[in-house]
Amino acid sequence: MKIAIQYLSDIQGNTHAVQMPLSEWEKVLGKIKKYEQTLKIKSELQEAFDQVSKMKKTKAQKQSFKDFLNEF
Repeated sequence: MKIAIQYLSDIQGNTHAVQMPLSEWEKVLGKIKKYEQTLKIKSELQEAFDQVSKMKKTKAQKQSFKDFLNEF
């Protein structure tokens, strides 16, 4: 992805802002949203695997998948 960007700098050459075409910014935001969704799914899966691991280590009563689905 090649984006035409412009940097806004002060007299000393310190960059304070970046400008880019709005259409490109919308594409960037779309990609960020997809990455956030992917990260959320991975995080939730990791949590689920951690819970399964803890359940395997205990002798507590476990809920069946069918019972879990029937809760909703």
